[in-house]
Amino acid sequence: MTIITVYASEDGKPCGFEAKGHAGGRRIRGYDLVCCAVSALTQTAVNALEAVVGISPDVKLQDGYLRCILPDGLEPAVLEKAHIVLLTVMTGLTDIQKIYPNLIRIQQKEWRQADAYDESSALRS
Repeated sequence: MTIITVYASEDGKPCGFEAKGHAGGRRIRGYDLVCCAVSALTQTAVNALEAVVGISPDVKLQDGYLRCILPDGLEPAVLEKAHIVLLTVMTGLTDIQKIYPNLIRIQQKEWRQADAYDESSALRS
């Protein structure tokens, strides 16, 4: 199962996400289609934040794991564009979850800067 955690700021707006695990769905020609779809959307989020919004999110990438967090101190107009990118990607992921509820789970969690440090040490273990 792929678990996606959407991190939200205190005001409820998305400030990043974490996707981990492999969906383990139906394979066609050796590829897990749900995993491919999740990977395509999450990678698109990172690419759009960089290429379209013009920011460099904090990204951690490993096999079966991607975390993307918006940097602190963004100007309001830039932050609004970043929120649109994240909300668009989350909409696509939610649609996938509706079709394959046993393969993908989306949860929301309030982002705390301490989470960045907790996750970094978890990745080294």
